[in-house]
Amino acid sequence: MLRFEKLSKRYDERIVFQGLHYDTVAGCVALNDESGSGKSTLLGILAGTIEADTGDVWLGGQSLRSAPLAAQALLTYMPEDCMTYPDQTGRAYLHDVASARKASVGHETMELVERFGLTPHLDKRFEQMSFGTRKKFFLTSAGLGDTRVLIADEPVGGLDAPARAVLVDLFRTLAQTRTVFFCSYDAAFNDACGASGLTFADLATPT
Repeated sequence: MLRFEKLSKRYDERIVFQGLHYDTVAGCVALNDESGSGKSTLLGILAGTIEADTGDVWLGGQSLRSAPLAAQALLTYMPEDCMTYPDQTGRAYLHDVASARKASVGHETMELVERFGLTPHLDKRFEQMSFGTRKKFFLTSAGLGDTRVLIADEPVGGLDAPARAVLVDLFRTLAQTRTVFFCSYDAAFNDACGASGLTFADLATPT
């Protein structure tokens, strides 16, 4: 469901990475490498928010280079600091995501809202929310629609222990039918999700 080949990126004279390859189907995958190695850059490329110098990414079989709209329709992307329009409410955000994915905010979504403790925050604007609350709204939206790939940058950052437990359940559930690809330094969280571990050294070797 997620595949990339020959990905390279540099900024001026600094090579961030080059020649990265990977191919995976449903399941959780945790990218764990040292700080400054380019993890967020790679995730941005996989999500289509940063352009690679070379290579291509396929999401659910759709190429980001040749069919970007079709590819991104199959993607849920969660950057590290989740912020939509500052004056948008959490409730409006969930309904907008559902509408864009031709889905609805149903019982399962509202149950996740309750489990994440978001019910009191539904009608707050994003600019009024804490870092962790914003993140939980993005995580709640991950199950909306029929996406095939979830890309998440440090998804456990800003979450308390109860929310982390909910996130483990969510990732395990989503990973049954889609690829959940995230970066995290939290070994206990990665293990709880049943995630396969990766480093950039692994990605530099063709699969």
